[in-house]
Amino acid sequence: MSSEIKALVRSHQGESNAQIWIIGTRDQVIHLMNELYVKKVATDRAQFTPIIPAPFADGQYMTVLVRSPRTPLPPERN
Repeated sequence: MSSEIKALVRSHQGESNAQIWIIGTRDQVIHLMNELYVKKVATDRAQFTPIIPAPFADGQYMTVLVRSPRTPLPPERN
C-alpha cells in the first residue's frame, strides 16, 4: 500500500476505526458515497477520504469511509 493511502486511512493511536473501502468507476464511487450518506451510514461526507485513482486497479477510483467507534449505527428497518 502506498504511503499516500496509508496517510489517508491512518487511524488515531489507541482507537480502532472501522473502514469501508469503495472501489469502482468514478460514477460508481460517487453514487455509493451519496447512498451511504442518504441511508445515514455516514453522518457527514467529511468521513470519506478524497476520491483518488485506485493504485491496484487500472481505470478505477477509490474512497474510504472511516467510521469512529463512537459513530452510532443507523436504525434497522423492518
